[in-house]
Amino acid sequence: MADAALRIDPIRPRLRWDVLSATDVERLEAGILETLAEVGARFPLARALDALERGGCRVDRAAQVARMPESVVRAALHAAPGAPLLAARDPRCDIVLDGTLSHLSNDGCGVRVIDPDSGELRPSTKADVAASARFVDAVPQISFYWGPVVTAEDVPLATRPLHELEAIFANTSKHFQAVDVVGEAMARRAVEMARVVAGGAEELRRRPIMSLIACPIDPLSNEAVSLEAALVCAEAGVPVGFLSLTLACASAPATMAGNLVVNLAAVLAGIVLLQLAHPGAPVFLAGAPSVMDLKTGGYTGGSPEDYVLAAAATQLAHHFGFAMNMGTMASGAKEPGWQAAVDDALSTLSSVSAGAEMMSGCGLLDGSKTLSYAHLLMEVEVYGIVQKMAGGIEVTDETLALDVIRKVGPNGTYLAEKHTRAHMGEIWRPGVWDRTPFDAWLAAGKRGALENAEERAREILATHVPEPLPEGMRAELRRFVAAADAELADAQ
Repeated sequence: MADAALRIDPIRPRLRWDVLSATDVERLEAGILETLAEVGARFPLARALDALERGGCRVDRAAQVARMPESVVRAALHAAPGAPLLAARDPRCDIVLDGTLSHLSNDGCGVRVIDPDSGELRPSTKADVAASARFVDAVPQISFYWGPVVTAEDVPLATRPLHELEAIFANTSKHFQAVDVVGEAMARRAVEMARVVAGGAEELRRRPIMSLIACPIDPLSNEAVSLEAALVCAEAGVPVGFLSLTLACASAPATMAGNLVVNLAAVLAGIVLLQLAHPGAPVFLAGAPSVMDLKTGGYTGGSPEDYVLAAAATQLAHHFGFAMNMGTMASGAKEPGWQAAVDDALSTLSSVSAGAEMMSGCGLLDGSKTLSYAHLLMEVEVYGIVQKMAGGIEVTDETLALDVIRKVGPNGTYLAEKHTRAHMGEIWRPGVWDRTPFDAWLAAGKRGALENAEERAREILATHVPEPLPEGMRAELRRFVAAADAELADAQ
């Protein structure tokens, strides 16, 4: 586990994996640009089509499809700013997407919770949204809050994102990346709540404490409500990332190269729209390309193709000049165990090795449906292992340690040396992994990593107190949500 004094503990990868050759990248780029120019993408929103047409795209109003010439695409991508800031209420948790660090978030939009006290599997509530935000706030390996982790199933559906936003802002001072904010009215309300916490419209634009994920409907289509939210946020200076979840054999070709073409074309199409509508709006890419389970027809939640696709999509995002938020760790396993461990380890290693600036995310099982706090902490353990691996080996006069080797000589010990004391803290140590001797393990009732994680999770939930919002600000957020609920009730 990382130093408890740290607020966030991102990975600085020194080792990189380029899964695509230069020729591969060139051919994929050509295929993506050809697809945008000849096939285009569907934008079922009049003002989106207006902006695209004004910007030089060929718009088919009847089909709601915009075809994007290569020159228009390149100019729009060039207009996007580099290294956007994902600010936090606590500046120590700020994230700059400059390609040097990999940041982990939780997974999002689960609908069930494994209760940390009773072990009961139950529907998630607004209280769980607050608890999960407080939990993320306590864990330094998790740099930002994504989602919500679980949805508030006990509040009105029409205003659920606002209830969740209230709970999140009050329980973590880390950056929040919204996933379920859709529609113009909802997005404007969410932005207004963020302005309350940030200190006003200009302060939110200067230090955006919230960002937005907008999801295309693959292949190569969008929902009007998703586009509305993206346009509202771009106008307000809130960073927006388009997240494509292409599924080979279903919403993308069966081949990995074809999957990448559809995936990247979809997200780049969204970026083009925002840059034509609001030039200079902060943006990034997001993705979770996967394959269809050929037995069930569903999402695999972990396959060899996923790991390679994640690295390749990240490499392509960087080629086009954008930071990447790559879906990572979201195992299809129903409980913490071998399947989840393999999925988590390989997907995290792939994303970090490719240099993904963001990775969403940990904590959920069963294909991003069920929150387990113990599982989240075991995934944090995987993250720490990958963090150490990605750091590689530093070779300097100090690390070569030739003077110490000469001093100790044959048949000596390094335990008492100053050099050892200076560097022993760099060695990875487990947080919940079990390393007890076998006899001690038996005596403890075969207690292992899962039991350690469960105990640590209960401790965090019982003791961690996040940096509070000023009471006046909390009251304003509560009034805002209550007014939205009342407006909905009157409308019904």
